[in-house]
Amino acid sequence: MINASPAGTLVDVRVIPRANKSAIAGTRDNAILVRLNAPPVDGAANAELIRLLADLLDVPRRNIQIVSGERSRGKRVRISGRTAAEVERILLNPAEAGLHGNGQPS
Repeated sequence: MINASPAGTLVDVRVIPRANKSAIAGTRDNAILVRLNAPPVDGAANAELIRLLADLLDVPRRNIQIVSGERSRGKRVRISGRTAAEVERILLNPAEAGLHGNGQPS
C-alpha cells in the first residue's frame, strides 16, 4: 500500500470520484481510499487527487505524480519530500497527524 523507493514514496490509492467532499476515507483492497469532489472527466479527478495529497502531506503539487492508473480508479502515486513512514502516519492516522477524522486539514 505504502512503499519506499529510491525515487520517493509509492502509494496505492483507490479513488471514488463525484463525492460530496474530497477526503481520505480509510483503506480498501490494500489501497488508500480517497473520495474526490471532482468528476472523472478531463483529468479533473487526477488534479483533485494531487491537490488533496499535496495539502495533506504539506508538499508542493510538483512532488506528487501519478505513475500508473491515470484513467482508472486504482492508481499508484509517487510522492517525494516525505518518507514512507511520514506518509503512512498522515494518511492512515489522520487524527494523530493533526487532521480532522475525515482526512481534512485542521
